[in-house]
Amino acid sequence: MLQKLKTYIKRHPKRFILLGVVLVWYYFLLPKPLFGDPTATVIETRNGELLGAKIANDGQWRFPETDSVPIKFEKCIIAFEDQQFYLHLGFNPVAMVEAIGENIRAGRVVRGGSTLTQQVIRLARKGKRRTYFEKLKELILATRLELGTSKENILKLYASHAPFGGNVVGIDMASWRYFGLPAHQLSWAESATLAVLPNAPSLIYPGKNQIRLQQKRNRLLHTLLQEGTIDSLTYELSISEELPKKPYFLPQTAKHLLERLAKKYNGERIQTTIDPILQKQVNQVIQKHYEVLKQNEVHNMAVLVLDVDTREVLSYVGNTSTDKAHQKDVDIIQAGRSTGSTLKPLLYAAMMDKGELLPEQLVSDIPTVISGYSPKNFDESYSGAAPANRALARSLNIPAVRLLQQYGLQRFRDEMNAFKIKDLKYSADHYGLSLIVGGAEGNLWDLCKTYAGFAGTLNHYQDTSSEYFTKEFTEPIILAEKKVDFGKKTQQKSVFGAGSIWLTFEAMKKVNRPEGDEAWEFYDSSKKIAWKTGTSFGNRDAWAIGSSKKYVVGVWIGNADGEGRPELTGLNAAAPVLFDVYNLLPNSKWFLTPYDDLVQVKVCSKSGFLAGNNCPTKEMYVPISGDRTNPCPYHQLIHLDATRQYRVNSSCEPVANMTHTPWFVLPPLQEYFYKTNNADYKSLPLYRSDCTKESQDRMDFIFPKPNSSVYLPKGFDGKTNEVVFKIAHTNPETQVFWYIDDHFIGATKQFHEMPVFANPGMHIITVLDEKGNELKRSIEIKE
Repeated sequence: MLQKLKTYIKRHPKRFILLGVVLVWYYFLLPKPLFGDPTATVIETRNGELLGAKIANDGQWRFPETDSVPIKFEKCIIAFEDQQFYLHLGFNPVAMVEAIGENIRAGRVVRGGSTLTQQVIRLARKGKRRTYFEKLKELILATRLELGTSKENILKLYASHAPFGGNVVGIDMASWRYFGLPAHQLSWAESATLAVLPNAPSLIYPGKNQIRLQQKRNRLLHTLLQEGTIDSLTYELSISEELPKKPYFLPQTAKHLLERLAKKYNGERIQTTIDPILQKQVNQVIQKHYEVLKQNEVHNMAVLVLDVDTREVLSYVGNTSTDKAHQKDVDIIQAGRSTGSTLKPLLYAAMMDKGELLPEQLVSDIPTVISGYSPKNFDESYSGAAPANRALARSLNIPAVRLLQQYGLQRFRDEMNAFKIKDLKYSADHYGLSLIVGGAEGNLWDLCKTYAGFAGTLNHYQDTSSEYFTKEFTEPIILAEKKVDFGKKTQQKSVFGAGSIWLTFEAMKKVNRPEGDEAWEFYDSSKKIAWKTGTSFGNRDAWAIGSSKKYVVGVWIGNADGEGRPELTGLNAAAPVLFDVYNLLPNSKWFLTPYDDLVQVKVCSKSGFLAGNNCPTKEMYVPISGDRTNPCPYHQLIHLDATRQYRVNSSCEPVANMTHTPWFVLPPLQEYFYKTNNADYKSLPLYRSDCTKESQDRMDFIFPKPNSSVYLPKGFDGKTNEVVFKIAHTNPETQVFWYIDDHFIGATKQFHEMPVFANPGMHIITVLDEKGNELKRSIEIKE
């Protein structure tokens, strides 16, 4: 046989070549891919639940090709269009002959004999004219398709590209458009309705053609009954179902996430990490709060929820359902906004990590001017001195600025690079010390990522027997197919140690919660959350970001155009949303104490510094480097007389008669404000009148601040009034004498406030007390 074939080839080489050309042409006949039409961008959950879709670039609602054809639709479409589908090789000769006969008798085309495979080819060829020559082409291409792929794939191609009326293409979109359901949830009646549409897609026009459409559907259902595909009960129930009367809107559960992903994955079907139930609940929470906030003309809000362990995005709500006039399409999660106080925990952790701050160490909270910059606390009050953890919990600005200056602005700015906050892109000089109180910009995505990195550090430190990961502050993931890469295990901390982070979270856990949840610590069921609020200058941005052991939740509220509104603060506006979202999440245990990165030391119970010789002490855990900090500078040993009411010295009292007592003493300006907030603070006793050889009276300016400019105030009548200068003195009964440019202007006692009127220009203010203590301050007076 083989010899005969060789002989034939030698005798007829041209025929063989021609046959080869035909076979090659036949093999490459179909384009790859068969369909090149643009498709909609579709986002789903990892279980295939639709979250939203964006129309294809050509204006058609055409989903990416379906991964499976629902069994009900498969049975319906085969029964209606091609009952021999699984038996033929692309065309059905019997059906074609019958169709030709009917068309000849009618004198026009009244019936087609195309198989589903041929219809796929026709759809791919953009509906060429229905002539017999075109039918021949389709037949050839259909056989090629049958030989090149499976029946299952042919059905997928048909279901994905068949027209279903208007600009609706494909079974996935049609099922949502006409029934508001995913295709696999369609009933037999709904599947039959869609199966007859590609044959006559104009029938689906809402409110018209209902009788014709119903007749076609019911005939198909009757065919299914006769075939035994459905039973009589199913048939009776199916024909009683109503036809769709209006189109349904597609779900838009995460529309801003859809827009974000469409920029990179345009026209693709994307499975995300979004939890659909949580996403819908968060949408409801946001809408509820928006209805209240818009009364204050606050229109925009964003919420992000991350899983700490997997860094998966569980909920992504980029904005409220407002209107175009209020920038409803802006994805706030990605927008750079003033960070407010949200960076303060990073500085607190950094300083503890380096052994430059202890958790309860007193930090100064007094009127401050640094190189012309004068920070203010939100309530414009002063506490004199506050424990560092309370200063963080209360979000005091002045201690944060002073700590940043102490730590080093450039040093802190360099360390911030580790968190990859993309909107934090300028130099330390550009931000200045305002960096820590909202002078920089960040976005909700990066800030939540940073807080999640802190929480993840603590979790991994416990899970790995005191080890860290090199990529702890990694990007959160949205795509379900991806897994987070934490890098390699290491003994070296990536940024901050677990001990300093844990102590930071402990301080953040004690932030005063919103109204109604103030007593959370007294309930075992309360969620333990480390959280921080932030409010930008001018009440433009309200932040609340929290972390539990399992979840990080971030909230931003404001106006996308930057308009500030009264009463818009992190505590009043964002914090209630934060806790409403946490109430949707399962409870989780609090972080375990990372003992391997902590050391127990004795600290001064009054000042929080390492205990000195004269301090009352208590034991507490601090970061390992914390035992290198300075001892308490505020306790001194004083000498009292027998009544313990007056201080004495050797000039007026024998040493044997003295009582030696440790005393907690703050600098005068700190003391002035501290004692108004701490009733147990006792100023130093006065010296007994017969002790004249030494004085420890101290005083300091409250106002004006060093090298400042002072404007003379004007009254309602337009006249210029005096400016009031003020000092603090440890002995209020001491008389203080005031001078301006060496000219005496008056004396004060008890309340050391002096109204001054001076010509504009530079002046020197001098105060002198009865003991000869002197202070000078240079100021510039302006009108």
